Amino acid sequence: MKLLSNYPTEVLILLFLIVTFLQSGIDKLLDWKGNVSFITGHFKNSPLKNGVPLLLAIILILEIVAGFLMLFGVYQLYTSELKEIALLGIELCAVTLIFLLIGQRLAKDYAGAMSLAVYFIITLLGVYLLNS
Repeated sequence: MKLLSNYPTEVLILLFLIVTFLQSGIDKLLDWKGNVSFITGHFKNSPLKNGVPLLLAIILILEIVAGFLMLFGVYQLYTSELKEIALLGIELCAVTLIFLLIGQRLAKDYAGAMSLAVYFIITLLGVYLLNS
């Protein structure tokens, strides 16, 4: 068996996004109050300012679910070469990144919004490869 299965690029992209999304979700779980405080300040002048806890909870759930789908997807790539679960997880990543982009743009954090583009490009490459 090859170290990175028969899908080395896909596995590396998935591992990158698993680390990114699960770390972010776990951080929100472990420091909920700190994250709510930071994000509330970040969105104080945006239309989202009153919905921060709910929106942060939605992002948290999306990050954790996407991370675990991708983790299980890597397992499936190794054991049966099935791509569907990995693809579902990475597509959920893309949707989550679009939600984050909307928030950054509404908060007028254009530098933060721009930094999401790197993650989005990597995610789109993963979607493309897993659809092949």
